Amino acid sequence: MSTPNGPLIEIQDVEKIYRRGAEEIHVLSGLNLTVARGEFLALMGPSGSGKSTLLNLLGGLDRPDRGTVTVEGKRIDQLSDRQLAAWRARHVGLVFQFYNLLPAMTAERNVELPLLLTDLSRRERRQHVATALAIVGLAHRTRHYPGQLSGGEQQRVGIARAIVTDPTLLLCDEPTGDLDRKSGDEILGLLQALNREQGKTILMVTHDPHASARASRTVHLDKGQLSADPPA
Repeated sequence: MSTPNGPLIEIQDVEKIYRRGAEEIHVLSGLNLTVARGEFLALMGPSGSGKSTLLNLLGGLDRPDRGTVTVEGKRIDQLSDRQLAAWRARHVGLVFQFYNLLPAMTAERNVELPLLLTDLSRRERRQHVATALAIVGLAHRTRHYPGQLSGGEQQRVGIARAIVTDPTLLLCDEPTGDLDRKSGDEILGLLQALNREQGKTILMVTHDPHASARASRTVHLDKGQLSADPPA
């Protein structure tokens, strides 16, 4: 198992290939990445470079064709589909560009959804939801529906939903991509607070250098390979 000060994520020699008829598209090629526990990592790169594919591998939503994906000492690439679903529900919080909230449910009901997969009682679920919404500054908006919230508030609900299970890892795919600069800055500040005050390990895909500057480290993905510097 990984130690409290050791790496949380270790990706070794990972390849991901998509097949279109007889054609093979190598999205990730021999990729290696280590992420420390408590790190806030920004992942940048051009469209089609494999950034979202890498997030999907880390979140257990996809599997590599070759190589290993280890999170907290566990080879998640070796888990069965059922084991992977259980692991993902416990360890991964997902934040999406377009929020992915259910419009017919209030903020608190949207946040509660991941808890329905747990053994928590209804009272315990409500306590967790209230805590998560308070952390993101929306304790006063719990009964509002997504259509009654601004874009920034909807993304805060999305983040509350991602942290309500107290996951090991937060994976954010363009979390400010649909927001104006002011709302985006507020979301980035919230992610920084979750990283610094709550100790959350965060991986954030972004096209925006302004967003990546908020992370503790930035890596660049291009042609299936990672580097610390942007491609020339």
